[in-house]
Amino acid sequence: MYDVIIVGGGPAGLQAALTLGRMHKHALLLDSGAYRNGRVAHMHNFLTHDGTPPEKFRSEARAELAAYPTVEIRDAAVGAVEKVGDTFRVALGEEVLESRLVILATGVRDEMPAVPGLEDLWGTHAYACPFCHGHELSGRPIGILAGPAALHLVGLLAPIGSSVTVFSQGAELDAEQLAMLDRLGAVLRPEPVVGVSHAPEADEVAIALADRTVNVAGLFVGTGRFVQSAPFADQLGLDLLDSGCIAIDDFGRTSLDGVFAAGDLAHRPAFPMPMASVLNAAAAGQLAAVASVQQLLAAPPQK
Repeated sequence: MYDVIIVGGGPAGLQAALTLGRMHKHALLLDSGAYRNGRVAHMHNFLTHDGTPPEKFRSEARAELAAYPTVEIRDAAVGAVEKVGDTFRVALGEEVLESRLVILATGVRDEMPAVPGLEDLWGTHAYACPFCHGHELSGRPIGILAGPAALHLVGLLAPIGSSVTVFSQGAELDAEQLAMLDRLGAVLRPEPVVGVSHAPEADEVAIALADRTVNVAGLFVGTGRFVQSAPFADQLGLDLLDSGCIAIDDFGRTSLDGVFAAGDLAHRPAFPMPMASVLNAAAAGQLAAVASVQQLLAAPPQK
């Protein structure tokens, strides 16, 4: 019987394991090896880790966790999580593990426009977050693919790029939106995007329109909605928000007692979306672990 089983080995799960280890709680971290930032070469906007490859970050985190004897890490994909009475059962194939509490940290998948080639560029030349990937495109042309957050992205990226082009996919903009684009010096291309591809000679993104190709250094996509990377929210009947993420309170508690969620897969209703960054994910993992420790203290196991 573990005190806490953590499902997900990204920054949220790793930090949760460290916090639990420091409080001498018996924790098991289960890592499937699938990560939202799995194709990203470097992570950014994390003090002391700006520019660190994600795999190096995870490797160093695991090395630190090895110093805590109550923390166990297993490279395994979870098939199911269920609550039976006051206990949680976590299935790894035919093996079933038990814990008093669960922290979900499996992340999300971005729901992207159906543009041919976009999936192949995701994480390397196509991005969602200017805070994570904008600076590296300084002084170069930047593209924005239409989506719910497209106009917001223009305001964030206009000071960074040499130019910003919005590919609106035929969506009509009102006079106020058009005035904003003009004020920021952005170019509007209303034609549908036929496809996108990597242009290796200049390390750019080639955006194919019906009658021409426009090259940009990087392409940002306002995805707007997320999809859970794992089925556990559905299996446990957790409440979801309109963003597609798990609803949590200020301490990472979900709608089911004993289940916590941390990282990109969850956020508080006061926020329109998760604050998706490595640093925020790690902070959420720490907070969920602290709340887990408090719950374990409130209901000590029967001897």
